[in-house]
Amino acid sequence: MGSEGAGSAAKRSARDAVERARDGLLALSHQIHGHPETAFEEHAAAAWTADALERAGFHVTMGVGGLPTAFDAAFGSGDLVIAICAEYDALPGVGHACGHNIIAASAVGAGLALAGVAGDLGLTVRVIGTPAEEGGGGKIALLDHGVFSGVHAAMMVHPWPDDRVAAQCLAVAHFDTHFTGRSAHASAAPFEGVNAADAAVVAQVAIGLLRQQLPPGDQVHGIVTHGGDAANIIPASVTLRSMCRSRTLDGLAHLEPRVRACFEAGSVATGADVAFEHLAPTYSHMVTDSGLAAAYRANAEALGRSFPHDDDGTPPPSLSTDMANVSLVIPTIHPLLGIDADGAVNHQPEFAGVCITASGDLAVTDGAIALAWTAIDGAARPELRERLVGAA
Repeated sequence: MGSEGAGSAAKRSARDAVERARDGLLALSHQIHGHPETAFEEHAAAAWTADALERAGFHVTMGVGGLPTAFDAAFGSGDLVIAICAEYDALPGVGHACGHNIIAASAVGAGLALAGVAGDLGLTVRVIGTPAEEGGGGKIALLDHGVFSGVHAAMMVHPWPDDRVAAQCLAVAHFDTHFTGRSAHASAAPFEGVNAADAAVVAQVAIGLLRQQLPPGDQVHGIVTHGGDAANIIPASVTLRSMCRSRTLDGLAHLEPRVRACFEAGSVATGADVAFEHLAPTYSHMVTDSGLAAAYRANAEALGRSFPHDDDGTPPPSLSTDMANVSLVIPTIHPLLGIDADGAVNHQPEFAGVCITASGDLAVTDGAIALAWTAIDGAARPELRERLVGAA
């Protein structure tokens, strides 16, 4: 049987495997959804996800890359190594409002599907559990510790209100700004104080004015995490949490100092001290592998999905992910997997609710099959396989 014929047979086998595993995959998705854990605290989700793979014969190593909630599950010994990334961290306050429960379950499903054909296709399948995508940069730590060493292609799916082949992934920096002033009685002796909250206000006004001069794609947003302790006390300590985003790492390197200068202006104006604290490694822009992306689209369409917004020229949605850092090192795809969100968008509580509906459940199995079929294309199509192996 030729490579294309082998690919077709493998795809039938992969789909059958996902269908057999469907009940367990959906149970895993709902279990993770019902027990949300935030960045680096995903002990239960990581264990449940890894256990599902270990029971299927994967060799699982927990705590890889120095991260207790990361794992590496491997099956097969082929010369082409494909990694499926599983995310399972939740958002503070709104749980799984980005659908990472679907990501984890679809990654397991793709892994199980590929394990059954790995020997025939010369594949090594790795499902890598990657914690703390929501601001912690888990994949970056795993990259730095060599966990992705030897991988020829990396892929995952991400729930979204629509199917899109790729998003516009912006480079992003996460940091806290701490203003330190001097407290005083707000009525009896306000002149004895140095108002850290005023420094924050000056900084926020400066950032608002800066936005007019920012190039397209640059963004600044944030919150005040501590604004004082009582209305009758001049605030001596104020903390703001900020994110700066740009289309490229070079753009981010230009933007971040401009934003920090706005915070420094608050310090100069009020006399409060200012200090900055980086919260995570810098997320990069993404380079999507066009060959794998085309294969994914064809496979998703074969499952009945469509991509009208890609066809009509609608700009791709903007987001940031540490999967982008992987893409600068390894051929990578990060397609958006549509679910019926009933008007909700990611990071809204309503979106969390739809991630365990029938549409969310369909995304688990469709995502698993589309990823497995795309990996099979990478193994069975000579032009893809040679490029991926040769790029390592």
